[in-house]
Amino acid sequence: MPQSQKVEFSGAMGDILSAKLELPAGNPRGYALFAHCFSCSKDFHAASRIARRLAEHGIAVLRFDFTGLGDSDGDFANTNFSSNIDDLVKAAEFLESSYESPVILIGHSLGGAAVIAAAHRISSVRAVVTIGAPADAEHVTRQFSAQVSEIEQKGEATVSLGGRSFRVTRQFLDDIAGHSLEDAADKLKRPLLICHSPVDEIVGIDNASRLFVAAKHPKSFISLDNADHLLSNAGDAHHVADIVSAWADKYAAPDPRPAPPKPVPHGIVVQETRLGKFQTWVVDQDHVMMADEPVYFGGDNTGMNPYGFLSASLGACTSMTIRMYADHKKMKLDRVTVSVLHKKIHVEDCHSCKEGEDAQIDMFWKEVRLEGNLSDSDRQRLMEIADRCPVHRTLNGEIRVETQLVD
Repeated sequence: MPQSQKVEFSGAMGDILSAKLELPAGNPRGYALFAHCFSCSKDFHAASRIARRLAEHGIAVLRFDFTGLGDSDGDFANTNFSSNIDDLVKAAEFLESSYESPVILIGHSLGGAAVIAAAHRISSVRAVVTIGAPADAEHVTRQFSAQVSEIEQKGEATVSLGGRSFRVTRQFLDDIAGHSLEDAADKLKRPLLICHSPVDEIVGIDNASRLFVAAKHPKSFISLDNADHLLSNAGDAHHVADIVSAWADKYAAPDPRPAPPKPVPHGIVVQETRLGKFQTWVVDQDHVMMADEPVYFGGDNTGMNPYGFLSASLGACTSMTIRMYADHKKMKLDRVTVSVLHKKIHVEDCHSCKEGEDAQIDMFWKEVRLEGNLSDSDRQRLMEIADRCPVHRTLNGEIRVETQLVD
């Protein structure tokens, strides 16, 4: 499973910036740098969901709070669009010195504008992704348009964004007015993926059109259907991450794992990937899975361990057998849930143990939950059926395993 690490680094203004690094299980396919939306933070749901999903796909992601936001030090009022770009460069330098240089820049909303503007300053970046990004940095002033005149007259004003108060100064307005994102997209010289919702009410879809027209090929556009600007629905955030992962295969971070072995007509093929100590392909006809061992056992935890597969086999067989019987008897069974726990336990009387060996046997505990309008007799009968599944019988019966060496 991916792991999240809290890290920190020095920002462009010398303040300590708070960050989280989402690391995949095993060796990362590559590192990405994520820039959050204006006035948001690294822990905003869209940022965290996308980063964690990408880690599941093998891409490490660093997300951080810009100066004065979230858990980072500094005063937001002293920042501007240029300082955000500088913070991105500092984040890239941190990754390079502590882990590995980022190959992908991902930005949400104004963060998308920032990654386009910052890309030319981070030589390792091979691809850029924007999500709901504006075509000009000045677009952000529409979020506090009522206070713009006050800021221009008094030099600063307190604005409310997302239920939080921020002090915005005139230098912020002057700075964002000087950034043309269409020009930056034109000079990007890197593959660009633009993700935007056609019903985005904060940053209209026309912004995506302007960026797409300005950018040179290779460039791609993905419509996010009915997603809102903040990707409030978890499914929309995961969808973006899935697209970015697939797209990045070509441009930035190919999967280092070798292709799984070809299936055989009968049986299962298991083959090492040689990327980790135990990481192994498991191929069963049309199904491809990964087996591994936990980190504490020397593995990378990229898949279930062998006993996990055995427990899963017992649980799945139990569930299917109950379902088959219930449907045949027309019982009102809505759902079956089977939990399986495996342990090796010490026993005093072990008939299969050799003399002098520790008396231990493998023990499986099954917990069965039956949902539906079932009578007591139905439940009792289904519990009897639960122990009649073929895998259960195999484990309780005599088993022989033969091994031979082949060319």
